[in-house]
Amino acid sequence: MVQRRRSLEEGHKRKFLVVVDETPECDRALVYAARRAERTGGALVLLFVIDDQDFRGFLGVEQMMRQEARQAAELTLGKAAAHARSVARIDPELVVTEGTRSQEVQKLIERDLDIAILVLAAGVSSEGPGPLVTALAGRAAGSFPIPITIVPGDMSDEDLAAVA
Repeated sequence: MVQRRRSLEEGHKRKFLVVVDETPECDRALVYAARRAERTGGALVLLFVIDDQDFRGFLGVEQMMRQEARQAAELTLGKAAAHARSVARIDPELVVTEGTRSQEVQKLIERDLDIAILVLAAGVSSEGPGPLVTALAGRAAGSFPIPITIVPGDMSDEDLAAVA
């Protein structure tokens, strides 16, 4: 059973969730969500998922690899948060987890009942919209616990501002 979102209850805010990565289209989701959160009195959550598959089979250096991956994730999230602050008056919540991206997104949504909208950006390459968009918006969309907003990966800042 899907738990009811708490974002409209007293003391809560509707949170927009963006999964941060190094893809160019990620910035489009970030800008849209930051502006939308600001304009609607909501909040922004930035999630970076460290792929734990990268550490398997490296006994002895696994801990060091995890630490380096966490530092890189925190640096990437810091840059994303600074960018969000530059386009909107908002101070994002930063979350780093390890695992499979689609599973970690779902786990965070289950834990934080204030998260009400997942914002993704579609890739613009000929390879399709991207693996996360395909995994979450394609197969799981019918049973996903919250709405998913997919931002075109090639929208300009002005166009994003107009629709946010």
